[in-house]
Amino acid sequence: MQSESEQSSVVLGLQRAAHRTVHALGEALTHLGLTAAEINALANLADDRQRTVAELSAAVGAKSSTLTGILDRLERRDLVRRQPHPTDRRAFLVVLTEPGGRAADEIWRAITDLEHRLLAGLPATTLTGFRTVLNAVSTEDTR
Repeated sequence: MQSESEQSSVVLGLQRAAHRTVHALGEALTHLGLTAAEINALANLADDRQRTVAELSAAVGAKSSTLTGILDRLERRDLVRRQPHPTDRRAFLVVLTEPGGRAADEIWRAITDLEHRLLAGLPATTLTGFRTVLNAVSTEDTR
């Protein structure tokens, strides 16, 4: 018979952790009035680097068609702007507006604070291993 820790599923653990993380960030950022998906998109733009819709889609882990709706809402709130790509006529770049930059900075601070609170006591080797697992799960084609 397997112990409870041996029976626990990594995927279910990741799902549980994701839900708790989304909830904690949502509470910390409730005053922004953003959905979890909108927070995720802005967080991935917080480095102020312009990304194509396809690049941002990969970064947030959403289909391009799903991201389009998210970007539509963010654009209506003047948080992002889509502009033509300078060298690829088929692509658009997603850029933060000034209010979007302020929101993205606040989101990034909330993420950093949450990470520090949750992970402060863990050894570096544990975090390295965890990031390896996250990378494996994030890059695997699950279809």
